[in-house]
This record gives sequence, structure tokens and C-alpha cells, in this order.
Amino acid sequence: MSNNKNKTELKRLRTVDRAIADLRRGLSVVVTGKDEASLILSTEMAYDAELETLAARSGAEPVLALTAHRANVLHIQPTGDDTVRLVIEDWMDAPLMRALADAVHDLDQPFRGPFTRIKEGLPPSVSGAIKIAKLARLLPSVLAAPLSIDRVEAVATEHDLSIVSLEDILAFEDTAALKLKSVASARVPLQAAEDSTFHAFRPEDGGIEHLAIVVGEPNRREPVLARLHSECFTGDLIGSLKCDCGEQLRGALKAIAEEGGGVLLYLAQEGRGIGLINKLRAYKLQAQGFDTVDANERLGFDADERVFRPAAEMLKLLGFKKTRLMTNNPEKVEGLERHGITVTERVSHKFPSNTHNELYLATKKKRSGHYL
Repeated sequence: MSNNKNKTELKRLRTVDRAIADLRRGLSVVVTGKDEASLILSTEMAYDAELETLAARSGAEPVLALTAHRANVLHIQPTGDDTVRLVIEDWMDAPLMRALADAVHDLDQPFRGPFTRIKEGLPPSVSGAIKIAKLARLLPSVLAAPLSIDRVEAVATEHDLSIVSLEDILAFEDTAALKLKSVASARVPLQAAEDSTFHAFRPEDGGIEHLAIVVGEPNRREPVLARLHSECFTGDLIGSLKCDCGEQLRGALKAIAEEGGGVLLYLAQEGRGIGLINKLRAYKLQAQGFDTVDANERLGFDADERVFRPAAEMLKLLGFKKTRLMTNNPEKVEGLERHGITVTERVSHKFPSNTHNELYLATKKKRSGHYL
């Protein structure tokens, strides 16, 4: 790869990273499409003062943008797009819009509306804004005001705002995965596998880090026994009984050690990619009677927001091209193979349920197609 191309890709990563950080701080960001742009603010982080500032800076009335999943929960008719925009009525203040974006308030405020949806002409920049809210691990909803493309630079310069393109947002996860580098490694003896070496991977822009645990000295010429494990603070560290993650993590390390070697990838994709805070929101919805898929979708997310390219790139960097994959999830098999890793065998990896995770496991089998 040429030095200029590498610099360009790193600049694009940093641009998205800055926009993510600004959204999490409650700042507005400019998202540009091909011939249009939007000034956006995370609904979760919005207060009335920020909403007024958004309108003043753009010179246009903002709209409330939600995913089609979330709009469906609010009984808003679909538009055929993945993002639905609502007119902000006089009775809709910032606290109400924050509640509209957050499903945990649905039972507290069951009668809301009527809403006026905007049926046509969805600007691509608004869909991009929803995507970057997801990348920021915020609720997938934004307040968006149209911004004339010829005013973008002036408005951003005057108010020190991030500018990020739709193209860069959509390419972010793949680009970050392709820029992963091994930055540190160390021997760490584990209870389940004493002969273990940890490898830390970080994208060149300094973004989210993932870990690989290599047990023993697996043969790079043979399919390696491997497990892709998405981090789970509640299950892995605290021993939550609501999932089977802790058992899967420790069970995988034990099985790999008994095999004589292999690799476990510990991926920074908490809550199937929605983040810890949103996972806790989903848990509250599950306590109200919704299953894990419905809970994620009520919050506006897809049932599973994870991507598997980082795992594939880590395996390649470690020298593994073929795996015997320990998983019950067919999407992991497909995801690795789509990105150049051959899965020669799916190795079953399941554990008995308990009274707290019976519904969770049943949902994974029935609705997500897991082999349980």
C-alpha cells in the first residue's frame, strides 16, 4: 500500500473517531452525503438548549430520526427506508424526544403521539448519522437539521465542529479492521490454560482494541481450534446468570488446552455490538417480558450488530488461515469465510441452561438460528 493511501485511510479513521467522541460529549457533528449534508446531535445527549443551537446553526428546523425498528415499536407507519424522520411538533421537547429514543420509558409513557412522519426524500446523511450513533454505542436516534452543502465548511469552522462523510462512516468498521496491528504480547498463565500468550491488537488510528489468547503452539499449517468470544462484562467478569457467556469463555479455554493448543479471540463487541449501557437497557426490557431479539429491536438496533472482519484479520495476522470453529452461531462461520478464513469444521460449544437464561438460550435457538 502506498504511503499516501495509508495516510488517507488513517485520516478517514481519525475523522470518524473524532465525530464519535463529539457525539458522546453531546456536541453536534456535520455529516455529508454526495450533494447534501446534515447537522446532527445524538438524541440521547440532547437538551433543549442544544436543540435550539442546532436550529440556529443550520438555519433550518431539525427532525427526529429513528430506525425503522424503533419507529415500528412506536406504531409509526414504515416509509420503506431504514430510517424514519418525524416532524418535531410544538409539544415535543428534548426530554420527551430522549424518552422516544429509549425503549425503557415505553411502559411509563404508553400513549404518545400522534406523530407526523416525513415520507419521502430521506437524505443519505441522516442514515449515516444513525450509523455513527451506533458506532458511538449511543441509542440509534439523532436530531438532524439540513445544512446547505456550500455552508458546511463555514459552519464547521465557526463552531469547531467535526465534519464526517457518509462514505467514511460506512467504511469505518472494515477500514479499522484492516488497520489492526499487534501492539503488545505477553505470557499470562490462566487457570484453564497455563501455557497462554495474550496478543493485543489496535487499529493504527488508536481505536478499539481486541485481544487474542493463543494457547500452546498451534500448528499454522493445520486448521486451528478457535473461538470468537464477544466481551461480556456481566457474564465474563461478574458471573451473571442471564447469559452463558462466562461458561462459554472458560469452557472454550479449557477445551483448547485439552486439545493441545488453539486460539480464543476476545472481541470488543459487548452486547452483540450495542455496548454495555445499551445491553443493560435491553436487560431492563427483558425483565418486562421481551426476549433478547425484541429488546434490541425495541431500542432501535438490529438483533445483532456485530461484524466479524476484525476476527478474520486477527487470525490472519497470527498466521491462521483455517479454523475448526467452536460456535453454535452459523453467522460466525459465514462471517469468517466471507473475509478469507476457511472454517473446516463447526465444533459444538453449548452448556446447560439455568432458570435465569432459559428464555435467552431458547430465543437464540428459535429466532437467531443457533444450534442449541
